[in-house]
Amino acid sequence: ILDDRIKAITRENIRGRRTIDASGQIVAPGFIDILANMRLDRAAHEFKIGDGVTTVLGMHGGPVDIADYRRSHAEVGPLVNYAGTVGHSAMREVVGATDPYLPATPEQIEAMRRLAVQSIRDGAVGIGFGINYNPGASYEEIFALFEVAAAEGVPCHLHARYKGNVFPLTMSLAVMEVVSMSAATGAQAQMAHLISSTVGSAPLSIALIEGASARGVDVGFDFHVWTRNQTWLQSALFDEGWQERFGGAEYSDIYVADTQERLTEERFFELRAQPGLLSVQTEFIPEEEMIMGLKSPLGIVSSDGGGLVDGRGHPRSTGTFARFLGRFVRELEIVDWMEGIKKITLLPAQRLEQSIPAMARKGRLQVGMDADVTVFDPATVQERASYADPAQMSAGISTVLVNGTLVLVDGEIVEAATPGEWVRHPRPVP
Repeated sequence: ILDDRIKAITRENIRGRRTIDASGQIVAPGFIDILANMRLDRAAHEFKIGDGVTTVLGMHGGPVDIADYRRSHAEVGPLVNYAGTVGHSAMREVVGATDPYLPATPEQIEAMRRLAVQSIRDGAVGIGFGINYNPGASYEEIFALFEVAAAEGVPCHLHARYKGNVFPLTMSLAVMEVVSMSAATGAQAQMAHLISSTVGSAPLSIALIEGASARGVDVGFDFHVWTRNQTWLQSALFDEGWQERFGGAEYSDIYVADTQERLTEERFFELRAQPGLLSVQTEFIPEEEMIMGLKSPLGIVSSDGGGLVDGRGHPRSTGTFARFLGRFVRELEIVDWMEGIKKITLLPAQRLEQSIPAMARKGRLQVGMDADVTVFDPATVQERASYADPAQMSAGISTVLVNGTLVLVDGEIVEAATPGEWVRHPRPVP
């Protein structure tokens, strides 16, 4: 490695200023988290590095002011490479479409078009949608923003409109909406955390995406590998009928994220009526559907993590990639090591390299590529984070480099390191 690039890959006895002994370990490209929201604190970066992640893509949907997003993250002293999308929800707020149950007006849709174009030209790497949080968003509204994405050459990353397998408003119907939007506009579409939303509809949902992809529609999906989700109790997800939508879920399947209090019916309604947003975890995700996603050649593993607040939150923010490698690759052998590593390196890089040229240098160990490297022990890699104690670094990951700079040595963070770079859409403001 020389400066920020891989200079040589050889069996010859070469010498450098520093040599790292990786005997008995796997030397992999740095892991790429295609779906995460990075909090504005150094600890969020450290936990990502501890989980082997070198690039975090905020495809959830970020702010309209993407330049401020960049500045704020730069001030943290970034360890990881980072990027952000412009969020559909944020644009709705700016244009006055503040009621999530009502569609935007034609005038508001046109205003969102302009906002999206400006954010993309300021560096946003796509448009992120939380349609399930804005159930009143019309098809015309979504289609208009897909048209912008296609024209500007960036992907759409979407939370589905529906969840579960209760006919007719199923996850599979939501997939059909996304596939048709992508096919009609030519915009790339990625279904965010698909498996946490299927609840029985994974076979058809995956088949729809794979079938469309095989016929030239640019669609794919990603998901995390935990049996619990995390969201807000006040969101539209918990509107009337939620138990049926989530496959016969019970009130006791919901936990307060900060305290791990398990809800009763009485507490559910008491807490949901309170002002503000209460973060809760939901035990709704069947592991067998994760396995279906892992067996798909299109399935990418992501964290869907939003970071921790005062050490509390979901362990997906801190231990997803070690959990995937330890449980699903080593223990369950759902995919082999090469395929498993591909799902968290090359596959997400390839998914985005047409719209984000910098991604063509990531996810690969080749001469000339960015020196983002993760070294881990296949026998011991495992998450330490748990629902009760998520603020734990993963085990078995010994060394991480970001852009040629050591950021993790012998499992310890290099305190002074700040090599993380802004990954942006290349089109400048004309």
